[in-house]
Formats: sequence, structure tokens, C-alpha cells
Amino acid sequence: MNSHLKWKFVFIAVVLLICVYGIMGLPTFPTSLTQLRQNLADRIHLGLDLKGGSHLVLQVQLEETIGQRCDQAVDQLKKQLRGKNIGGDVSRVDDTHILVRALDPTTSASFRDVVNNQFPDWAMSPAAGENNGYLLTLKPSVIAEIRKSAMDQSLEVITRRINALGLTEPTIAFTGRSDDEILVQLPGEGDPTRAKSVIQAGGQLQLTLVVGDQTYPSEAAALAANGGVLPPGSIILPGQADVSPGQPSQQVYYILSRAPIVTGQDLVGASPQPDTRNPGQFEVNFNLSNSAAARFGPFTEGNVGHRMAIVLDNKVYTAPVINSRIEDSGVIEGNFSQDSAHDLALVLRAGALPASIKYLEERTVGPSLGADSIREGVRASVGSILVVMIFLVFYYRLSGVNAVVALILNLVILVAFMAFAGAVLTLPGIAGVILTIGMGVDSNVLVFERIREELRNGKVPAPAVDTGFDRAFLTIIDTHVTTVVSAIFLFLFGSGTPVQGFAITLVIGLLANVFTSIYVSRAIFDYHLSHMDRQDHLSI
Repeated sequence: MNSHLKWKFVFIAVVLLICVYGIMGLPTFPTSLTQLRQNLADRIHLGLDLKGGSHLVLQVQLEETIGQRCDQAVDQLKKQLRGKNIGGDVSRVDDTHILVRALDPTTSASFRDVVNNQFPDWAMSPAAGENNGYLLTLKPSVIAEIRKSAMDQSLEVITRRINALGLTEPTIAFTGRSDDEILVQLPGEGDPTRAKSVIQAGGQLQLTLVVGDQTYPSEAAALAANGGVLPPGSIILPGQADVSPGQPSQQVYYILSRAPIVTGQDLVGASPQPDTRNPGQFEVNFNLSNSAAARFGPFTEGNVGHRMAIVLDNKVYTAPVINSRIEDSGVIEGNFSQDSAHDLALVLRAGALPASIKYLEERTVGPSLGADSIREGVRASVGSILVVMIFLVFYYRLSGVNAVVALILNLVILVAFMAFAGAVLTLPGIAGVILTIGMGVDSNVLVFERIREELRNGKVPAPAVDTGFDRAFLTIIDTHVTTVVSAIFLFLFGSGTPVQGFAITLVIGLLANVFTSIYVSRAIFDYHLSHMDRQDHLSI
């Protein structure tokens, strides 16, 4: 054996040893089949369709985010007009329109300057049927930006919350069907109740003033106390009355200022802690950013003696009286257990969802179904390999054995890569493995038929092998490159782990196939030819 061929086999041996390391989980060498399976299970993660788990499709209520932008604009516009002594009645028409009426004609120019300079996201036009009134419309480009930003933020927040729960290999991605849907897959999580509660929790913390410092037994009572009409810029939200420890809680209603002074986006931290006044119960301490503290301090100082509501997910958790100026921290009290306080702190730390979540689809895949999928997939893979091997050996004789060795090494490289990368194996991924087997056979058939053609033309085995590999090489590269590019696009733009799992196994299998069908197979041929007489027949 010449030195060049020797180094080829050394390189192939090194690749094989690295693959064995990846598959078996060395340096802790498995001493039993059970331990080998455990090593593989630790390194190759199964997808939802194989392991079982939960499949959720969430819809983000984007209209709420747009409505919040409108509410903020109404509040800011009122403050601007008051600060510049510009009269007029400012009201919210719907999520994207603001109506300004009863403007003094002498201040119309000043009003237009305020809108043009301070509210560039709004288009201004004369209001139909109004004397000296204007209609502000949120620009379509701004609406599109709000929707995209809200979806990106929702995806990021949900991802952080699910990851904080410690679930293995979750999938969180856009569905691709609609611009407001998110796919969540939780392999191995047969009961997604806790995950759903953490996802669903909007985490929309708001600190806002209680209008009138009163509570009411019902919404009707709250309206009746104000002449049947809510005060301007206020809303009604439910909450729990402050009761003595041990007493049953009672639902009451609060009239709150619509524009909060602090929101969940102003949080920089949150943590659970024992409630010193109620043994066995917990509360959640939160900290505010510097900019929020700069607003919160003057607000609390100016409202000492009044009640401030702590609102989470449109529910008043508590409404304490402001006793003094508060700067950058506060406490949420709500008779929490340790787990519920931990989950609430997790939600607040992960960030606030920009809008509430609605579940469009929920499925649970049992582990038995996943086991059946694995079993049938393995049977299909093993069956196809055996049939292909028998065909190769029967049709190409000893050269077929060469192809079988290359094919086995191809699968070993593929499994080892998945083990090293911690890739997620899905049922479509198994289909990708089977397709890789077919592509491997195709590559060997191309080479072998070229060699047989050269032999029929009268060449001796060594030149025939050289010509066969050289002429088939470009064809193999061409077919593999086009398929790999297609699989890469499938991975980049495909939605969900199953599609991406198929693309990953296909790409790695094809790259491994180029190595085995060209490099490894050629090395085996060269070794065999080096031990043949020049006039001997090649078994092909």
C-alpha cells in the first residue's frame, strides 16, 4: 500500500472514531445496550411527533396593542393642549382614530403645529360634520410597524418564559399562516397546564390612580355612582376587596385612570418573597427603571392619601393608599402561594406581552404514539437499507460490498453529527434519512455504471475506475448541490421543527454521502486494485 492511500485510510479511521465518540457518548463507554440507548437519548433529542408532548397555536390580539397606542396619544394630546392653553375636546373614536372638537378658531394654527410636531404617527384631516374639528388617523405604515413589533416582542417574551420553565427542546416560532399566530411545541410535556398559565399571563403590570378612591360591588353600581357615565379617561376593572386574613375574598370593581403612570415595560426586575404580615403566603417585589422612577416619584408624592391600583392582566391585585413618595420599587400583594409567586415573578422578569393571547389550537401527542412512530420509522429505515444492500451485492458483486460499506459509514456520520449538534429528530427527519439512503445508492450507481461502461469499451480495471469516478464526480456534485440548496431554503423558511428536522437530516446526509461515495469508495477501490494483477477482472 502506497503512502498516499495509507493516509487516506488514516483519515477515514479518524472520522470513524470521532463518529463513534459522538454516538456512544465517550469517554464514559457504554457497557450495555441500555446505557448505549441512554447515551443516544441524551445526545439526540426527539421531536414532538416522536416523544409526545403538547402542540399549541396562539393568536396575539394585536388590536389591543394598537388601542393602547391610541389611548396614550389621547392622554399626551390632552396634556399638550392644556400646557399650551389650547381649548378643545379630545376623545377616542376607535383604535386608530382620535376626534378633536370645539377648537377655538384662534388656536387652530397652534393645534395643527402641535400635531405636526409632536404626533408624526397621526394623519390630520378636518372632521366631517364638526365646526372647527379635526380627525386624527393612525398611519397605515405605523399600524404595520406596531403589529410587527408586537409579534416580535410576543415571540421573544414567550420564548423566555418557556425556557425559564426548564422544558427540553421547545419550539416557539411563527406559524407562517397568519401574521398574528405563534406555534409552541413542548416535547415530553403531556400536561401543558403550567406552561399555558405562564404563557397566558400577560404580565401587563400597570400602576394607575383609583378615581374617587372607592370600590363598588358591581359595574352597574360604579356607573350609577357617577351618574351612569364614566369620568373622562377612566375604565372599570374587577379586583379583590381588602379583607382580614382568613376571611373569604370578595370581588369588587374599581374606576381607574385609563392612562397608567407605570407599565410592565418599565420593570427591571421582579422576585418572590415571603409575606411577613401573612405567614405562609408570598408577595412579589418589583423594581423600576430610572426613567419610570422619575415619573413614579412625583406621581406618588402628588397623590399621597389617595389609592393606587396595581393592575395585572386587567385585574386589580391590590389598591393600597399612598402614604409617602415611592421611587423605584414596589410590592404586589395577592395572597400568592410560593409557586404562584414564583411564576408571576417569572412572567414579570420575562417582560410584558404587548397584548393578550388566545389559543386557536391545542393538541396533545401521547408518548405511545411517538413510540409507534419511532418503531415504524426505524423499521422502514432498516428495511430499506437491507433491501438496498441485497440489491447492491447481488447486482454489483464485490463492488456492491464497497457501496454497502460506504452507505453504512454515511449513516454513522449522519447519526454522529446529530448527536454532536444535539439536533432534534422528527418523523420527517427519519424520512430525510431514508431519502439520504436513496441518494447514496444513486451516487454509487452512477459511479459503477460509468466503470462498467469503460470496461465494456475495453479498458483495464484501474483506468476504468479512474475514468468512472472522474466522469461521475461532476454529476454527483451537481445533483447534491441543487438538493442541498433546496433543503437550506426549506430550513430557513419552513415553519416548525418537523420541516426543519427533515431539512437538517437531508443536508447532513447529502454532505456525508459526497464524502463516502467519492472519497471512501474510491479509497476502497484503490486498495483492491493495488492487490490485483493488471489483467484480472473487476468484480462489478
